[in-house]
Amino acid sequence: MKLDTYRAPRGEDAVLVAVQHGIAGRAGVLPGARALSHFGEHSAGWVGLALLGALVVPRRRREWLTAGAGAFVAHAAAVVIKRIVQRKRPHHPDIAVNVGTPSKLSFPSAHATSTAAAALLLARATGSRIPLLVVPPMALSRLLLGVHYPTDVLTGVLVGAAVAKTVGVVADRVGPAMASKETTA
Repeated sequence: MKLDTYRAPRGEDAVLVAVQHGIAGRAGVLPGARALSHFGEHSAGWVGLALLGALVVPRRRREWLTAGAGAFVAHAAAVVIKRIVQRKRPHHPDIAVNVGTPSKLSFPSAHATSTAAAALLLARATGSRIPLLVVPPMALSRLLLGVHYPTDVLTGVLVGAAVAKTVGVVADRVGPAMASKETTA
């Protein structure tokens, strides 16, 4: 006869349990985390915000569109990495899963990836560091919601930063080339 035995959370599972027990019960924390989750789903909120910025601030249209493109490319990069790595989402019984997910794959967090890329590129578009302030809450929300390990989130932020840097460099090279073609046409 097989007996199911309880095993206390260890490692990253223990970190998730500690985070959830420490702050998930505070007023507004879980609804806020869920709102961030929905906003960041498939990078749609970031792409929408970038399109709005491109309409509202036409003199910085290229920078705003670059931010939207960077968020989308970052999300796509995270999805590709997830399919290669195949790490399953947290599943310890002490970890509460507080939101639905489109897949069972965890590494890296696509929300953290697209948010980091969007924030860095929006900082360029706006000339302000304020967009960077959203990265920690989005990263923490993935832990609070029980859908990512800390290393998923940290890796997502790093991948997002790398994508933002790459997209920024490409935009800086392509933008002037496109502008010179327009003036010679």
